[in-house]
Amino acid sequence: MTVDYEKLGARVRQQRELNSLTQSQLARKVGVTGSFIGHIERGEKKASVDTVVALCNALEVSPTVLLQDSLSDGVMQSQLSFDEDNQDLMRGIMHVLREHTRRAEYR
Repeated sequence: MTVDYEKLGARVRQQRELNSLTQSQLARKVGVTGSFIGHIERGEKKASVDTVVALCNALEVSPTVLLQDSLSDGVMQSQLSFDEDNQDLMRGIMHVLREHTRRAEYR
């Protein structure tokens, strides 16, 4: 199985938006250009392993979140203890907690 770069890009976009980041802001955190983030999100360019790791760190997610569409079902089941509905719930909770933390830092 190979990396599904279109789905990886969609996951990057989803996580970026959950973190309320623009492409430019994410690019600065990752050390690439904003246009490269756009290419990744559209599945037009392949991200290196180093870039995927930097994206995970910048977005505060595990590689499993970004690569889940490219992993086998067996790997996914062993890595994720939540079903899809609970994963979405947990992502939402994490988003709310991040927003709360950001707002508390600005007070």
